[in-house]
Amino acid sequence: MIIALAVISVIGIIVGVCCGVSASASTPPGEKIIVIDAGHGGIDAGVRGIVTDSKESEINLSLCKYLRGYFTDAGFTVVMTRTTNAGLYGSSSQGFKRRDMQKRKQIIEECSADMVISIHQNFCPIPSKRGGTVFFDKGSGCGKELADSIQKSINAMENCAEQNTALAGDYYMLKCTENPSVIVECGFLSNTEDEKLLIDPAYQKLFAYAIFKGAVSYYS
Repeated sequence: MIIALAVISVIGIIVGVCCGVSASASTPPGEKIIVIDAGHGGIDAGVRGIVTDSKESEINLSLCKYLRGYFTDAGFTVVMTRTTNAGLYGSSSQGFKRRDMQKRKQIIEECSADMVISIHQNFCPIPSKRGGTVFFDKGSGCGKELADSIQKSINAMENCAEQNTALAGDYYMLKCTENPSVIVECGFLSNTEDEKLLIDPAYQKLFAYAIFKGAVSYYS
C-alpha cells in the first residue's frame, strides 16, 4: 500500500501543480521535504489524559515517529522538529514557550519545507466531544486542501469516532511557511474512549497511516 501511494504521489507530481506549489516531473518524492512537528515537549506536557494522566507531548511524539516511518518508506525526505521528549526552548526560564515556537519555525524555514504536519491532542470541558480534527490557516488555500484531504482520510477510518470537518484557525505553527501546513488534533484526552485509543500503539499506527494517506492524496 505504501508503494502504491508513493506511485500515486509521483503521478500527481507529473500531472501538474497542486494548490500553487510548484511541482514537476523532475521532482520525485525524495525531494519533497515533509516537516513533522510533535507539539509540546519538556516541561510543556500539553494536555493530559483524564483517566491515565498520559502526557500529550509523549503521545504526539509517538504518533510522529510512526508518521515519519510511513513517509520515509514511501521515499519522502522527513525532518522532525523534535525526536525526544525534551522541549526546544533551551532554558526553562520565562519566555520558554515563545522560544520553543520560534525554534520550530526556524527548523521549518531552514529546510525549506514543502509540507508541515503538526501533531497535537485536544481537550474539552464537554467530555462527550470526540474525534480528530485538522486545522489550516484561514488565509491559505493550499493549507485548506491539505487539511480537507487529511480530514477525509481520518473520517474514513473504520473506527472513526466522529465525522468531523477541517477547520480554519489562526495559529502560529500554520504561518511558518507559504507551503501547505496543518495542525492535526488527533482526538480528545478529555474523553475516556478517545484517551483509551490514543495511548494504544496499534491505534497510533492506524491514525498516523490515515494522516499519511491524506497527505499523499493531496499531492495526487
